[in-house]
Amino acid sequence: MHMMSATLPVSPATEMFLRILTSALFAGAAAGFITALLQLAFVQPVLLHAELYDSGAMVHFESAAPSTGQHDSGHQHAGEPTHGDEHSHDGGHAHGHGHAHGDGPDLMRDGLSILFTMLTYTGYALILVAAMSVAETRGATITARTGIIWGAAGFVTFHLAPGFSLAPEVPGVAAADIGARQIWWFATVATAAVGIWLIAFGRNWMAWGAAALLLLAPHVVGAPEPDVLAGPVPPEIAALFASRAFGVGLAAWVMVGCLAGYFWRRRTIGTGTVLPG
Repeated sequence: MHMMSATLPVSPATEMFLRILTSALFAGAAAGFITALLQLAFVQPVLLHAELYDSGAMVHFESAAPSTGQHDSGHQHAGEPTHGDEHSHDGGHAHGHGHAHGDGPDLMRDGLSILFTMLTYTGYALILVAAMSVAETRGATITARTGIIWGAAGFVTFHLAPGFSLAPEVPGVAAADIGARQIWWFATVATAAVGIWLIAFGRNWMAWGAAALLLLAPHVVGAPEPDVLAGPVPPEIAALFASRAFGVGLAAWVMVGCLAGYFWRRRTIGTGTVLPG
């Protein structure tokens, strides 16, 4: 009696699932790791600097003008430096060191941040590769180069569209109810995703007009806003945090799209799948 080895046939649905899964895992993990390093280098120092104001370790003064006695209440504290002294000191120290409130890098915090970022962008990559697979059935060509465009669309959908009215926030700033903000964020992402899809694959002005309305609608309605605008963090730090978060986000999505397109194309050729066109 001899042994016979045979490879069990894989169904098209299983093959498609494996292509999506492996492409997304490789692309998301790689892009997430690089993104985490960018965040540690550019975003986290600003975030930790803002936490110093939120905790009260540093105090932001409303005006750098000499005190006249009528603006002292609630701003001047014993032992605290003046406005000019404070910013001349932390401008060269806290901005240049991501761990301004510690003796060195927090390995546990940084490690968890890297892991969480890799998981997050792996999830994003799954969504992106799934959309790529659908687009391929409609005749789209998926490569690393076209993946950059897909990544830019993902950035607009998940970062720029909601951030246009609800910008990334540092600790300590005034904010509306988190439940209302989450509902608005998910609704904005959903309408942006459908809108961008219609722009890319719509075939007439009606589809493109509907896309424009979907992109505009959440911002016409408006994002939830706090009743009072106040907070201990200087607006310059909040603005720097938002701009760097957007910059790193764009770089991350471009990497996700490029790598997803590359691995999808490689997997497609490796399985002998007939490419469209």
